[in-house]
Amino acid sequence: MKVSYKWLNEYIDLDGYDGQRLAELMTAGGIEIDVVENRNKGVSGVVTGHVLTREKHPDADKLSVCTVDVGGGQPLQIVCGAKNVAAGQLVPVATVGAKLPGDFAIKKAKLRGVESQGMICSAKELGLNDKLLPKEQQEGILVLPEGTPVGKPIQDVLALDDEVLELDLTPNRSDCLSMLGAAYEVGALTGRPVKLPETRINGAAEHAEGRLSIEIEAPELCSHYAARYIKGVKIGPSPQWIQNRLIAAGVRPISNVVDITNFVMLEYGQPLHAFDAGKVSGGRIVVRLAREGETMLTLDGQERKLEPNMLVITDGQQPIALAGVMGGANSEVTADTVDILLESARFEGGTVRKTSRRLGLRSESSLRFEKGVDPARVIPALDRAAALMAQYADGHVLDGIVQAGAPLPHQTAVQVSLQKINRYLGTDLSKLETETIFGRLQFSFELSPDGVFTVQVPSRRGDITRDVDLIEEVARLHGYDEIPTTPIEGETTPGALTKPQAVRRELRRQLTSAGLNEVVSYSFTHPGRTVLFPALSGGSQPVRLAMPMSEDRSVLRTSLLPQLLETAAYNRNRKNDDAAIFEIGSVFHTDEEKLTRLPHEKHRLAVLLTGNRISAAWNRKAEAADFYVVKGMFESLAEKLGVERLISYEAAQPADMHPGRTAAVVLETERGRETIGYLGQLHPDVQLAHDLGDVFVLEVELEPLYDAADFSIAYRPLPRYPAIQRDIAVVVDRQAEAGKLLEAAGSAAGGLLESVRVFDVFTGERLGTDKKSVALSLVYRHPERTLTDEEAAELHGRVVQKLEQSFGAELRK
Repeated sequence: MKVSYKWLNEYIDLDGYDGQRLAELMTAGGIEIDVVENRNKGVSGVVTGHVLTREKHPDADKLSVCTVDVGGGQPLQIVCGAKNVAAGQLVPVATVGAKLPGDFAIKKAKLRGVESQGMICSAKELGLNDKLLPKEQQEGILVLPEGTPVGKPIQDVLALDDEVLELDLTPNRSDCLSMLGAAYEVGALTGRPVKLPETRINGAAEHAEGRLSIEIEAPELCSHYAARYIKGVKIGPSPQWIQNRLIAAGVRPISNVVDITNFVMLEYGQPLHAFDAGKVSGGRIVVRLAREGETMLTLDGQERKLEPNMLVITDGQQPIALAGVMGGANSEVTADTVDILLESARFEGGTVRKTSRRLGLRSESSLRFEKGVDPARVIPALDRAAALMAQYADGHVLDGIVQAGAPLPHQTAVQVSLQKINRYLGTDLSKLETETIFGRLQFSFELSPDGVFTVQVPSRRGDITRDVDLIEEVARLHGYDEIPTTPIEGETTPGALTKPQAVRRELRRQLTSAGLNEVVSYSFTHPGRTVLFPALSGGSQPVRLAMPMSEDRSVLRTSLLPQLLETAAYNRNRKNDDAAIFEIGSVFHTDEEKLTRLPHEKHRLAVLLTGNRISAAWNRKAEAADFYVVKGMFESLAEKLGVERLISYEAAQPADMHPGRTAAVVLETERGRETIGYLGQLHPDVQLAHDLGDVFVLEVELEPLYDAADFSIAYRPLPRYPAIQRDIAVVVDRQAEAGKLLEAAGSAAGGLLESVRVFDVFTGERLGTDKKSVALSLVYRHPERTLTDEEAAELHGRVVQKLEQSFGAELRK
């Protein structure tokens, strides 16, 4: 919400407060001010002028020589290049010595041999946003309204001597989406009274009921609808002061009638709409839900397909407006409009929000209805706009207001005790201090003998419904800086991370320490992306969004890897071929075509490596990422989580993964062996589809790791007795898994085997086409004495025998 300082000053005396000080006061009171903008961008010495004559330049086809009266003294001769300059116009004139934005100084000059004593200015040259001007004023020089005094400083005419405060409002403070709301807020902070605008309507003898009728068929969505009928309006530009107010608020002036509805909306916070009464069949207004298949052309020129849950205003035959959002082109006020049907209503915010979002159509009106408008201003705003139309559009307001719906609430009673206020805030406020604060807020109240305030909260403050809301008001007006610091009493519970939080934090710490970058991607994706990696989605159905932003973000993801692939491809397209990224996020699974229950949300970890793991340098060669790098990363993570002994790997061939370079990650749980994910290389076809080189990935479920993780540290003494190491090389079938060999060796040697590892794998013609040699290094140690060679030989023999029996292994000689 943009608040003009000069406009605000009309409702409350701001003497002693400039824009900056006012911003500091409001921010300290809970209404944050983003910026204070000075409307004058550096204009001085510019006055209004009257173009007396315009003649073609003798030596230039696109220049004109004008004589301009700027008030007092001789008229000035000014050469102007604007196409729209003409005799009789009132225009801004930068005289010699004037300054324009950008520190541009005006001097005497000769243009093609003709002397020019100043410059006739456009809106841009004055530092105005020409997009906020009427369309006819957006090109060429700025033409001022008739009756503008000649010789008057342009700062006064265009209200450039003004500051605009931009309010950053929280959703609960919709009362400040109006100038009066901002005035009440400043009044509460300063203790100064608010002056409401005067409204006088000299109603015509004819009664509006003879011209209008209103029916509400959806009372739960439109609780009240009121209208006035205004005859004989003359459509034209609005007065300059109204245009100045609208432009300061970021609203483009259109015509006197439309500008007045926008002006009153900004003033009262109550959206209004003006219909061309001649286009409303029979003066009949019916508020109802749209019907299946109905369409309407809105004021922005777009054909809108309506849905049955959208509230519309009709003339009994066809929609003429989207309630609270935008009017229809079939009832638009144009230059030919004579009679006005002026609407002021209270629409349910939820239905306005749904309609606005469904159609992608946001407006100043919908914004206010969504956040909630003051029901007590429906009629005052209607009267204010009607009075202004009578004054500035020569309209005749028919007597009476035609309305339908429930009575409009005006205030709510909320009780709070002085004891509770002081207990919550840690203060020692007296009754008088608290009464003063409620008085500054303009809340009437009664105080019981036992210190309980019964406060009548006006309807403009719809955010105050409970006693704690009143306590918050007392706190901010008393001053947050004035609330004393009090120690916490009683026992306190120290904060701590939950186990899942601790696991995720450790995963992030380890992966970032290893040089990976974390990415955070959308949970929404394209339906085509959910068919990738079916083994990771478990064959589940993707969950479709009811109101997607676009088709590309229309379903919930079933795997993290597709988004990591998109990130890698995005980087590759920008010459960044090396990617080491990970994501910890949620995926969503369901087995239903149409949801009748919530989908399963599962936490996952995904890692993607492509390109070089280590870049080339003067003393080393580049090292590309491979299967063993991503496997080693996960083994390191498993060790940090204390689950390395529970993890094993099995060869796997899931879809979209390389059939010979992929492993299933298996976790030993209480329920048995459970596959929690996969790691390996992408299938070449998937890599080619994303225009990537070799890509190595990992994706695992985190829920099983949450349960199995053990951060406890087991200490054991350093071994006192020496170990005996024995190496063995066995020839086995190529299909034999090294992990199975290690398991068999461990089970045969028992508890005296301290460690076993593979240190070499060899294949060659002399071993046979289907054979390989696997070399194992085994370390034996007794915790309480030194092993003898005979005992080590016996253990080693059991290992060899087990490998021969289980795998048909032969000792390699």
